[in-house]
Amino acid sequence: MNGVILDADSLGLGMDLSPITTQLSGWSVYAATSQEDLFDRIETAEVVLTNKVILSRTALRHAKQLKHISVMATGTNNIDLGAASEQGISVSNAAGYATPSVSQHVLTLMLNLATNMPRYLQDTQAGQWQKSPVFCRLDHPIIELSGKTLGIIGLGELGLAVGKLATAFGMTVIAASAQAIPSSAPTPTNIVRCDLPTLLQRADVVSLHCPLTTDTEHLIDAASLAVMKPSAFLINTARGALVDSQALLDALEAGHIAGAAVDVLAIEPPTLQEALLQIHRPNLLITPHNAWGALESRQRLIQQMADNIRGFCANTPVRQVNAAGPLKHS
Repeated sequence: MNGVILDADSLGLGMDLSPITTQLSGWSVYAATSQEDLFDRIETAEVVLTNKVILSRTALRHAKQLKHISVMATGTNNIDLGAASEQGISVSNAAGYATPSVSQHVLTLMLNLATNMPRYLQDTQAGQWQKSPVFCRLDHPIIELSGKTLGIIGLGELGLAVGKLATAFGMTVIAASAQAIPSSAPTPTNIVRCDLPTLLQRADVVSLHCPLTTDTEHLIDAASLAVMKPSAFLINTARGALVDSQALLDALEAGHIAGAAVDVLAIEPPTLQEALLQIHRPNLLITPHNAWGALESRQRLIQQMADNIRGFCANTPVRQVNAAGPLKHS
């Protein structure tokens, strides 16, 4: 049985792929795959691994031998799941592999906003400390997270992990009600649920951990930002389109919120016209969708891909996300 990895570089350079490549007899591994090259690369493949390469209905129809797709991510919006099911192609994904990495990234962003760390680092490199008339610099506001309220929108595995870390910093944690943001996770006794407007009004920090759906697109819009505290911070490590970018820029410019930090944008990689990147704003921190990128998390992802393939070969599906009918391999 032969497999294809379409965008191996999305896992980072130098990763050990042997847990995957030892599962099947033959592999073709590509750093990246354009739509122009896609048909040729999947034409005879029986197993395909993809992170962000789009496998449309047309592409899947071209892959006559394809039996299993393993998505190197949690989101499967790049796969036509309906078409895969019709063709008897099983689709599995990854789940929970990056929770420690993403949750620590969220706290990193919160701490950088609370301490104005980027500004102080920049000032020190520019020689401002050397010019100080006293032993320290206190040019930019510094606040403590202790005693503040964190509002989590999306209390799944990631939201719970962030809440646990925030509690260790002495924060009070609240979460959007399950009616507003559906969640199968039980609510810990130290986290209070409330409706979304109440959360936005009460929280000193709002952190997004919900999926992007038609209901949650631009969940944080001008109206949402207007009810937040002027001292509040917004953190988004989930999906870029959860936030209306222009509304966020307007809110920062008008002082409706104190700052924001995002690890995701609506289009990735961003275009040269991306509004959030046009002007440097000290109270807007942007990281390049690398919250998940700890080495340990990426290696767990690789191991989950190996488990998916092993389960497929043994007719015991792991993390399957579609109804594929009878498995087609012998």
